[in-house]
Amino acid sequence: MTVMTAMKAMIFAAGRGERMRPLTDVTPKPLLSVGGKPIIVWQIEALARAGFTDIVINHAWLGAQIEAALGDGSAFGVRLAYSAEAEALETAGGIAQARTLLEGAENVFLAVSGDVFTAFDYASLRPQAKRMAALPTPGMHLVMVPNPPFHPQGDFSLDAAGRLYLPDAAPATASPLTFGNIALYDLRLFDGIAPGTRMALTPLYRHSIAAAQASGERFDGIWENIGTPAQLAALDADVRARHDLAPGSRIA
Repeated sequence: MTVMTAMKAMIFAAGRGERMRPLTDVTPKPLLSVGGKPIIVWQIEALARAGFTDIVINHAWLGAQIEAALGDGSAFGVRLAYSAEAEALETAGGIAQARTLLEGAENVFLAVSGDVFTAFDYASLRPQAKRMAALPTPGMHLVMVPNPPFHPQGDFSLDAAGRLYLPDAAPATASPLTFGNIALYDLRLFDGIAPGTRMALTPLYRHSIAAAQASGERFDGIWENIGTPAQLAALDADVRARHDLAPGSRIA
């Protein structure tokens, strides 16, 4: 296991999961089960294998259930800290709210969504994190995936050199892809956001990409953004049918 003691991770788990209702009326979305265990547990186990032992989880809707289910993280070999939000502050606001928990030896941290099911190897981001930490200007690094059927136009374009472009400024050599909700961020990006502010990350994405301060990489492996009960049921059936994805196993 690669040890990354200077780097922290954050799992976003504050969303209401409106499209997942009625399941999320009584259960927070990250605790919905895939292959016999909660979606967020797959994420925690993958982070632990990659050497991320300090993980911050933000929550709002039914957040007490998340804390009760996961505890202090010792069952997974990690240390969990929680950032409670009275109402979901969105991604940038959630990071600003949790900032004191994310601060450490390095400004760069890993952020993932608690409702993504993926085989991405988080340890592979370590070189990018080291590169970003040495930069004088704060930036970000986004993991991009092929456009799913529900989002055919993608979010940003990526070229072979790992540079991201906004859709209206992309050269012909760059491919439109979808943001996989896995990223490295420099905490300095959030210097101007007061705790308690409700704010999405979209303005920061657009600014960083336009300023050529955002890099990216493409991932073609297992990746599912679970948005509806039908998607959850299909993924659950697929995982249960695969021997390498049994409840006690890692994602192959």
